[in-house]
Order: sequence, then C-alpha cells, then structure tokens
Amino acid sequence: MSAEATNSVTPGPMPGAVSGAVTPTAPRRKARPRIDLRRLGRAALLGPAARDRLPDAISHVVEAHRAHHPDADLEPLRRAYVLAESSHRGQMRKSGEPYITHPLAVTLILAELGAETTTLTASLLHDTVEDTDVTLDQVREQFGEEVRYLVDGVTKLEKVDYGAAAEPETFRKMLVATGNDVRVMSIKLADRLHNMRTLGVMRPEKQERIAKVTRDVLIPLAERLGVQALKTELEDLVFAILHPEEYAHTRELIVRNAARADDPLAEVADEVRGVLREADIPAEVLIRPRHFVSVHRVSRKRGRLRGSDFGRVLVLVNEDADCYAVLGELHTCMKPVVSEFKDFIAVPKFNLYQSLHTAVAREDGQVVEVLIRTHQMHKVAEAGVVALGNPYAPAPDDPADGERVDPTRPGWLSRLLDWQEAAPDPDHFWSTLREDLAQDREITVFRPDGGTLGLPEGATCVDAAYAQYGEDAHACIGARVNGRLATLSTVLKDGDTVQLLMGQDPASEPSREWLEHAHTPAARIAIQRWLAAHPAQAEAQRTEPREDRQGDDRAPAPRPATADTPDQDGPVPGHVLTDRPGATVRLARCCTPVPPDEITGFAVRGGAVTVHRVECAAVARMKDGGRAEVGVRWGEATECRVTLVAESFVRPHLLADLTEAMALEGAEIVSATVEPPAQQQVRHTYTVQLPDSGHLPTLMRAMRNVAGVYDVSRAQPQTQGG
Repeated sequence: MSAEATNSVTPGPMPGAVSGAVTPTAPRRKARPRIDLRRLGRAALLGPAARDRLPDAISHVVEAHRAHHPDADLEPLRRAYVLAESSHRGQMRKSGEPYITHPLAVTLILAELGAETTTLTASLLHDTVEDTDVTLDQVREQFGEEVRYLVDGVTKLEKVDYGAAAEPETFRKMLVATGNDVRVMSIKLADRLHNMRTLGVMRPEKQERIAKVTRDVLIPLAERLGVQALKTELEDLVFAILHPEEYAHTRELIVRNAARADDPLAEVADEVRGVLREADIPAEVLIRPRHFVSVHRVSRKRGRLRGSDFGRVLVLVNEDADCYAVLGELHTCMKPVVSEFKDFIAVPKFNLYQSLHTAVAREDGQVVEVLIRTHQMHKVAEAGVVALGNPYAPAPDDPADGERVDPTRPGWLSRLLDWQEAAPDPDHFWSTLREDLAQDREITVFRPDGGTLGLPEGATCVDAAYAQYGEDAHACIGARVNGRLATLSTVLKDGDTVQLLMGQDPASEPSREWLEHAHTPAARIAIQRWLAAHPAQAEAQRTEPREDRQGDDRAPAPRPATADTPDQDGPVPGHVLTDRPGATVRLARCCTPVPPDEITGFAVRGGAVTVHRVECAAVARMKDGGRAEVGVRWGEATECRVTLVAESFVRPHLLADLTEAMALEGAEIVSATVEPPAQQQVRHTYTVQLPDSGHLPTLMRAMRNVAGVYDVSRAQPQTQGG
C-alpha cells in the first residue's frame, strides 16, 4: 500500500501567517485544526450511506472546498468517496486506522489549498487502482478521462515487474504525466505530505530512506511548482527525521523566542499598520513566522538570533498598484534597507511567485523583512499551481474542443521531459533527476527573436545551445552574449541575450571538452550519447594533442616586421609606380597595402622604397624621425599581396577547411601563422597573393563562410611602438 503508518515524530503544525505573536505551534492558515484520524475512521465506517446525502466523513473536505469554490458540484466527490470507501474497506494502515483515512486526509490537504473538484475526486481515488480491485477502465467509466489520467499518473509501478527500478521508473512515469497535467504532481505532493506526517511507527531505516527521497525529489518539485505550503512542511518533517539534534535545538530557539516579553515583529507590524492607515491604503498586516528549517538556516548564517530573525511582516493589499504604494510609504516613513529590495512582481520567479521584498531597520539595529503582495499573489505563493484551479478548462470563447494546453507548464518541466527520454537506464535517470532538482534557482535568457530560454543558474552557452536546438546543437560554433562574442563556456546571467552561432556542416561534432561546461542534464546526455555513438571520433578527441583537436596546425611565428627593413617587406610585381625610377619597390608587411588603398613611400637602405598605407603607424613614426616621403601610386598591374586575419572558434579540421576555401578563390598563401588558442578562440594570419585586388572582397567572403570563422579583416597597421 502506498500510505505509511501514523503517530508521527513530526514538528506538529507548522508556523504560518498569523496576526498575533510568533509561536512554534501557530497554525499555517486560519484553517480548522488537524482532523482526528480515529474519529474520521469511525465516521467512514458508520456514516450514512444514502445516495442522496454526503457522507459525514467528507464533511471536512466539503467545508474546505466550498470556501474556495462555493458553486462546486459535490456529486463527483460523493461518488468518489463511496467507491474509495467500499474498495478500501477492510484495509488498515499500520497504525490501526481504516485505510480510507489516508485518501481523505490527502484530499483535505488539497481542498484547503483550493484545488478544484476534479483534483479532489482523483485524490480520493488515488490508491484504488494500486491497492484494490478497481481498474482504470472503471474509473474512466464512472468519472471520465481526466480523473482516470490523474489516478494513473500517481499509481506506482509494481516491484514485481520492475524490481529495484520500480521507484525511479514510477517517478519517470509521474513526470511524464505531470508534463501533460500538473495536477498529477499536486496529488503526489499531498500524498507524500500525509505519509510524512504519519511516518512515526515505521522502522528508522525506512523513515530515513523515505525522508531522503522526499528531500532530494519531492521538496524541489514542490518548490518548482510554487506549492510553498506543502514544501515548507515537508522540509520540517524531513529535518526532524534526518537531523533530530539540530531540529530539537531549533525548536528550543523558537520556543524561547515565543516566551520573550517583547516582540520586535509585532512592534514593526503595528508601526506599518499606522503608516498605511494614515496613507489611506487598505491593507492587512500579518506576521509571517519562519518555519523550522528557515530558522535553522538563518541561525547558521547569522549566529546569535534576535527577535526579528524569527519571522517577517506580510502586507496584503487588493491591487498590484497598491503594492508599490505600500512600498513607497514604508520607504518614506521608515528606514529602508535598500540592498534588501527585490521586485518579484515585475519579474516573477520561475515558480509563479510574485511579491515585493524589502526590509526596514529599527532603532536598536534589528532589521525586519517585509513582504508586500496582493491577496491573489498570496494564494498563489502558498498553493502554486494548485491555486490556479483547472488550467486545462477551455475559456468560454475558446473554440478548441478538448485540446489540452498547459499555460502553467514551466521551462524546467519541459527540460525534464526532454532529457528523461534520453536517460539510458533507471539509475542514470534517478541520479540525473536528483542532480537537476538540486539546482533550485532558474534564470531566463533571451533569444534575438524575442523568445526566451529557462535555464538553471550557472548554465553556460553550451546549455543554451542544447536547450534551443536539441542534438542539432552539435553544430554550434560559438555565441554572442549581449551583442559581444563569447565562448561556449561563458556562464550566463539572468536577463542576458544569447545569439547562438551555428555551423552549416551536418556532420559537426561536439567536443568532449563541452562536458566540462555543460550544466544541464539535457546538454550532458546529448553530448554523451554522441560520444558513445562515435567511439572512434571520441577516442581521437581524447588522444590527439589539444592544438590538433582544435584545428590548430601552427606555422612558426615570423620575426616582427619593421618599417625600414627591406628584406622584411614583400616583393611587388611592378604595379606600384614611384617618383624614383629604377628604385626597388616593396610593400610593407606591417600594413600590406593593396589597391585602392591610399599609399605613401619611404626610402630605406639600399635605395629601395617601402610602400605603406597612409594610416599605418609606421608612417607617422618615420615622419617624426625626419624621413622624407617618396611619391608612389598604383599602376595597371593586376597582382597584389595582402595580409588577412581570420578569427574563429576552435573546432576539428578548421585549418584544412579554411585553406581549401582560400585556394578555391585563387589565393596563393605566401605565409600563415596560427596563434595558440585562448578561451576556445583562435586567430589565423595569412599573407596571400591574389591575381588582382578585385578578388579580395570575394576571398574574404569565402573565408567568413567557413564554419567556425566569425570574422575576417585586413591586417591592421601596427601601432606606434608595436
């Protein structure tokens, strides 16, 4: 059976938003106290069974459901309860309660969060297919396809069929189902919360195993779906099991603080109420106690805790504009801590969370954090996707019949669904899932077309490439980040604009070194799959010298050219005319002039004339040295010599492809220098002989078209002193 036992060693009710003093047992919401499972069990067995009456056992569920959905049709809930109770009759939990108390408690959790009727119906039935003779076909016949889908999504795979892989494969199945309907994970989270509340009679080793899976998988999923009410209580329950000593110490800190005569949070809350009353801004001001794990984290960060560290002040208003009005009043009338301000209304978090965060300082030096949000924002902050009701119900004016489009499906879930299909085995999927969920912060980067990519914090351009192009990203050769060229290893920041530069070669290979920069499972799995499918190329990448793998076939660097050394300049085939008839004319290698460049000349040793581009730094240097200029001009001869600089990203066979492209344009390479690569970029310098200067634009265009080359330019004249 999926439910565990009762009588927990749990922290008790978690602290919530209350208007009074901070206490360790303050209720999370203004909700009814936790139900008595034994009384509920008796009601389940002895309550009325008349078809036209709601059983007493679901009265708590109905009350909570009506609070959020006054006009809900309760008939599906009645029928679902009758089927669940009759199916589970005779089954008992390890604590001795009738088993029906578990689906009832799970359904009550979801009802209090505001789940709609379909979710509650599926929640009542969520263990029937797994633990009784009820079939999915029966569920579909009696309750429809949506309920059947939700029940199937949370039904475990049998260990008899899957053995040790049953748990990871169950989560894989659940994730796929969640990709089509996020309500699947809502039911699973509520199911795990009730099981964690009632875990106390299990063997310690089983408690620990379940707590670790909850910590590594379920809590991050609750965070990403924005269901903070479930996430925080799950965190505290796990904390109590896995770290009992730290939990006991934290509980003592909370109890000791609750016994204090003064309460700085209450004092600041009163001051905030006064400020908003004078400003005529309708608002509800509450104290939001921190839960146990939050207090523990703050104590580790700050050491000795003060009264303001045990909670935050929460301000609830009616409209978005009121949030900013409250912020303005608080910053005007109280002393703000500007560094603590964050605007999650203008830029919501990836899990739907919206709020303004600020902090104010008291005269005694204590800093009180203040959260400002609307009532609707608060509902979503607590319940996340659960608060959105049925996200698949078509709008009244939506002509689509039965088309399921999930407007709440976040980017992280899409990534999980993309890479889970590529995970080669359950163990790899399980370890990768935990690793991915451990990256609990997300950034948004923008594409040049205005689209966005959601990536985990720390992601690089490699991750962006695979997020956008899938396995076609093997052909990625570089990127521009915020308009500037960047290497694929560049770590992206929230709000960056990323343009990915793709090569045209369909046989492009990813580099093994990309694995060092791949932060997302999707990127790593795609690269690893290619390496596994191409062992020969992968082995060549592993064994070749670094410069060979990167297409870095180097020519020895030439000696530095000087403006007045004739043997460092190139010969001129007679197409430069000079005012000194018979003088030997050479083109200066420092600036390699070609027609129609504006040129000038200087006499050097031996009576030769060196020709420079007029903007060459050597010209100014020789003029300053008293050298007399010699008049030169272009003649009618066609051949020319020019030095070009190609800048590229590293990739195999780049040098061969580049020189082939140059040869096809009729360029004769006189000399070449390939500098050592730096930051996955490499610089090539070529001096080439062309049949005429008119070929130069065509040659440069052909070089730029080579995959991996992002810029080709004429060699710049040397700077002074260079």
